[in-house]
Amino acid sequence: MEEPEDKPGNKLEEMRNEVLQFNTNCPECNAPAETNMKLVQIPHFKEVIIMATNCDSCGHRTNEVKSGGATEALGTRISLLITDPSDMTRDVLKSETCRVEIPELELELGMGALGGKFTTLEGLLKDIRDLIVDKNPFTLGDSSIPDHAERLRAFGRKLDQIIEGQLKAHVILDDPAGNSYLQNVYAPEADPEMKVERYERTYEQNEELGLSDMRTEGYEER
Repeated sequence: MEEPEDKPGNKLEEMRNEVLQFNTNCPECNAPAETNMKLVQIPHFKEVIIMATNCDSCGHRTNEVKSGGATEALGTRISLLITDPSDMTRDVLKSETCRVEIPELELELGMGALGGKFTTLEGLLKDIRDLIVDKNPFTLGDSSIPDHAERLRAFGRKLDQIIEGQLKAHVILDDPAGNSYLQNVYAPEADPEMKVERYERTYEQNEELGLSDMRTEGYEER
């Protein structure tokens, strides 16, 4: 009796169902740690690789996301008007090349500020508060400067109001690589509060993504 062939499609399906584990070192204390890696299919989007590291020594935890595919031909700009506390449960994939903006708070976070994340909108906003307010040296101990510290705390209070549904605001994900995603809870219908734009990258954006040097084919013939 012949054994069934191990087709590529079967291996891919096994990877989707399996959590891979490998040894690494904690980025915080450098103690030996274990990283879990899983291939996840995001509905109405694409596959991504999620890597989570938990350190038993210092308690540090990381949750990184890498796109399972190549850079898209067009950049993506997603704008959502938060109108209800239920918006906080929307899934968010923020790639490492994605900028985050909240115009009402005059907030702009550049690419790489929070790394790649697959979380909820609430999780993303709490990570922003953690980065800008809770772990900011201007608000901590002897390093705190009263004026700066109060402005940062005021920012944190407004962010909490958005999370609790008391303040309407726009969250914008601008990803020149096109690898970020915000859940459309009305899918496959259009979301009345969300706008998705595809755009041609600028030369500067291609430079940031390291794509300019790759486009050399046929240049010698010109």
